[in-house]
Amino acid sequence: MLKKIRVEDVQLGMHIKEFCGSWMDHPFWRGQFVVSDPQDLQKILSSKVREVLIDTDKGLDVAAGVSVAAAPPADAEADVSAAMADAVLYDRHAPVVQEKVSSSKEFARAAAICRQATNAVTSMFQEARMGRAVDTAVARQVVTEIADSVTRNGSALISLARLKTADEYSYMHSVAVCALMVSLAKQMGMNPDEVRAAGLAGLLHDIGKMAVPLEVLNKPGKLTDDEFDMVKRHPAEGHRILLESGTTDADTLDVCLHHHEKTSGTGYPKGLNDAQISRVAKMGAVCDVYDAITSNRPYKKGWDPAQSLKQMASWVNGHFDPKIFQAFVSSLGIYPTGSLVLLDNQRLAVVTDQSSESLLKPMVKVFFSVRSGQRIPPELVNLALPTCRIKIVGREDPDKWNFPDLNELWSGLPLDKRGSV
Repeated sequence: MLKKIRVEDVQLGMHIKEFCGSWMDHPFWRGQFVVSDPQDLQKILSSKVREVLIDTDKGLDVAAGVSVAAAPPADAEADVSAAMADAVLYDRHAPVVQEKVSSSKEFARAAAICRQATNAVTSMFQEARMGRAVDTAVARQVVTEIADSVTRNGSALISLARLKTADEYSYMHSVAVCALMVSLAKQMGMNPDEVRAAGLAGLLHDIGKMAVPLEVLNKPGKLTDDEFDMVKRHPAEGHRILLESGTTDADTLDVCLHHHEKTSGTGYPKGLNDAQISRVAKMGAVCDVYDAITSNRPYKKGWDPAQSLKQMASWVNGHFDPKIFQAFVSSLGIYPTGSLVLLDNQRLAVVTDQSSESLLKPMVKVFFSVRSGQRIPPELVNLALPTCRIKIVGREDPDKWNFPDLNELWSGLPLDKRGSV
């Protein structure tokens, strides 16, 4: 049974089903787990989250007399699934990006572009930190390279850009958001000029973080209220930096200033409501959050892609524009490349590419038998083929299985010891 309780009433042995609040308000990358470590319990108590959802069928119940708030209905997961299903419906009507090459052929090229783009962004951002003008000509060249890769294959560079270490985050995040913005803009049927403008906006959206002290930006622990206030000033600082650099591109300025606004009016820096936020800024908000929650941060390990989309689906009301989120899911797939999934033949597979036929039937690499508990020879299976009778049952938590070579399996690339491209 699901019960919503105050964090003060959480005890060791309870199974956390969900933290009731923003993912930014707690230090855990896992969505569900049994509280078995006293240090984890202390982290929960000291977090900004005030309530949690526990599952008494999987852990300890609350003590007699403890106040229990109304919990979501048992079919709450179905509501999230319905939100994802809306994306499948949207996909039938939205323009589909024509993939010209397979991800397996694009991965090596995308990895090189990702490294080059990250080096360029690092240089641009460091120049901004020293008070120098941002070279938008270089930025446009980077956007062109990223856009070309996304056009060749919609998921190769996007999935690789997720593989960044905590110390690379500030720079690779901009590369990733650029690629996500390009992919989303294409999915929404924007013209080539609009696609490139969205990509440039994504690349430069976080330039204002260069005005945040490094010790705050890279702090491994929870930020104080004063430190968080410093971070919250980065949209306005970025807008100032871009203006002083002579940037006149309206989308770039807009996304930089407004990518943390929410449709509920509870975002920052201006607390704009739904009607006051532009389409491209709403796109920036979705892309920014997705890459943030799938990436390793100084204070939190990233979630896997499928789990991240599911979490974002539960936040749509009040945070994202529903139609833009549907288009975003359509651009990535219900099970984005790199997702670990369970098949109905009791085998595990990792998603290696998306299908133009169905969001629910990607290309997968089967490599593990659940029945025998053993690895099997990897085999590529196209779930979208008419002759294929295998289906995905659902996503699996990579941390539960702890396959050390999972990223190598889907990318086919030898990654460094840090797991980065």
